[in-house]
Amino acid sequence: MKEGSKYQALHEHLRRSGREALTLSFTQIESLMGAKLPPSAREARAWWSNRSHGALQASAWMEAGYQVDEVDFDSERVTFRKPILRYKVRREGDTVLWNGDMIRALRAHMGLNQAQLAETLGVRQQTVSEWETGLYEPSRATSKYLMLVAERADFNYGEEG
Repeated sequence: MKEGSKYQALHEHLRRSGREALTLSFTQIESLMGAKLPPSAREARAWWSNRSHGALQASAWMEAGYQVDEVDFDSERVTFRKPILRYKVRREGDTVLWNGDMIRALRAHMGLNQAQLAETLGVRQQTVSEWETGLYEPSRATSKYLMLVAERADFNYGEEG
C-alpha cells in the first residue's frame, strides 16, 4: 500500500483488526478515509472486485490480507474476509516440497503479484506462473529458498492452512 494513498487508513484498520471477517458500512469506510467513496462504490460490484492491478482500493484490503466477500448495496455494507487457503504439504526429509497451491498462498500472504514474487526469488514471472498452474514444480534448492522466504514472511507452511 503506497504511503499517502487515500485508502491507507482502510488498509491499516483491516491489518490491525486481526479478525477473520469484518463488516464495515460505507460510512465507516468514508470516516476512516476522511473522504467520500466514489459514486461507483455505491453502484457497481466491480468497484469492490479483488483484483491485484489497477485498483488502489483493492490493494488496501488485499495487501492487508483480506478479500471482499460480500457487498450489500441496500444497506451499504461490505464484508471483508481473510481467504481460506488450503494446500497439502509434502516433505522430503527436512525440505518442504512446494506446489502451486502453496506458492499461490505464500504470494497472497505476502501481498505480491507473480512478478513481484519472481523478483524476490530471482526467477522470471513466467516461472512463478508455471509453478502455480502445476506445469512445473520448484527444484529442491528453490524449495529450500522458498522455506526461508516463507519464514521471513511469517507464513506458516508446515501445516494445512
